[in-house]
Amino acid sequence: MELTWSMVTPYIPYIISILALLLLLEQISYLKKKRFLPGPTFVFPFIGNAISLVTNPTKFWDLQSSHAKSTPLGISANYIIGRYILYIYSSDLSHKIFANVRPDAFHLVGHPFGKKLFGEHNLIYMFGQDHKDLRRRIAPNFTPRALQTYTNIQQRIILKHLVCWLKKSENGSIPLRILCRDMNLETSQTVFVGPYLNEESRKRFNTDYNFFNVGLMKLPIDFPGFAFRNARLAVGRLIETLAGCAEESEKKMKSGEEPTCLIDFWMQENLRESSEKPFEYSFPEIGGHLFDFLFASQDASTSSLLWAVVFLDKHPRVLERVRKEVANYWVPENDAVITGEQLGEMKYTEAVAREVVRIRAPATMVPHIAGVDFPLTKDYVIPKGTIVFPSVFDSSFQGFTDPDRFEPDRFMEDRQEDRVYKKNFLAFGAGAHQCVGQRYAINHLMLFIAMFATLVDFKRDQTDGCDEISYVPTIVPKDDCRVFLSQRCTRFPTLS
Repeated sequence: MELTWSMVTPYIPYIISILALLLLLEQISYLKKKRFLPGPTFVFPFIGNAISLVTNPTKFWDLQSSHAKSTPLGISANYIIGRYILYIYSSDLSHKIFANVRPDAFHLVGHPFGKKLFGEHNLIYMFGQDHKDLRRRIAPNFTPRALQTYTNIQQRIILKHLVCWLKKSENGSIPLRILCRDMNLETSQTVFVGPYLNEESRKRFNTDYNFFNVGLMKLPIDFPGFAFRNARLAVGRLIETLAGCAEESEKKMKSGEEPTCLIDFWMQENLRESSEKPFEYSFPEIGGHLFDFLFASQDASTSSLLWAVVFLDKHPRVLERVRKEVANYWVPENDAVITGEQLGEMKYTEAVAREVVRIRAPATMVPHIAGVDFPLTKDYVIPKGTIVFPSVFDSSFQGFTDPDRFEPDRFMEDRQEDRVYKKNFLAFGAGAHQCVGQRYAINHLMLFIAMFATLVDFKRDQTDGCDEISYVPTIVPKDDCRVFLSQRCTRFPTLS
């Protein structure tokens, strides 16, 4: 029997009524969860405020922060793609979220739709003893010996890219964002899996990582042709590539060779432990964890490097102090690398790096999902399934002396604001899932600051609003940090 329009027409009022009822129930459910919290009273069906989030994320999150600040509780609410969300402004409440990452409380997700992108077995999704065991096995990747190996690699790649940047800037100012991202991607690849990626596999790797990066900021539409689907498939290929690197590294470490990259240190430790009990992780699982490292280090680091340039340009006295301190330990014409010991002596340069991370925390929020109804305060229970966004960015402006001012001295020994206001310095997270590679991240930022300040003269190409914040997905200057560059030293070092 053929279905005709005349047959359907009588049912249209009923269909409309059912849809209207479903939309009404959705709105009531949202308001029931929101209760007295600030945030939009009415939201679009299903998509909520997703369009404003995608089209102007800076404005969207600024509005959430303003709403949260308007109440003593320090929380605001919203609705995106069928999910109720909470924005946490209060540092104390953010710590409460970080301290309760466990199966019966909050699940760290890294991205609102992270499991679809990253896979089920990444470090950020682990709990309890399994999580502790993996972090213990990762620890040898960040010993002083390992970090020294990485600093040698980092410096050579930074130098290589600075030379290229100077050539590109001969005809005028250049935007640094993509250049920094490419430098950091090469750094991460070389530090993590160094000799196990050939030129062809690096090109594929870069292409897939770009698919991933684009998909992070798009709506989670998992259909062919959409950026989110491209990103998810790209992650699978990236993990497969990294798994192959781990397998090759294990063979090399079995032969007794010395480690030359992070995966070598990891496999060396795994082989040592496997003599006592069987190794528990497959190569694809290790590939997933390596991708987690890559994601954590890549875009966050790019953000910090760009803001370091911005603030050094704005504060010439800080720049001069950095240059003087670095000159006490490293002279480019000597052709030597900066050693781990020398880097450790550069206290002011480290203070500058930490102040950059504080005032422009690159990963501004750390999404979690409530696995149960969780009593956040005596007046408010977070409903199960809520996506919760503790704001690391907002915490960085709480407690600190004159927090809107770029002031590296706050981290020097005589003030120690990183200890006094430790609960507000959340750029590397807190609790069991605090960033395991934060020393590596600070070292990378310090090396870049030291080398960039010493080897290059630079000046920002100032335009209206150039230093406003944009989300890509970490925060960067609106103009992508456009600068004029020229060579400062008599010649570049060979870094022998």
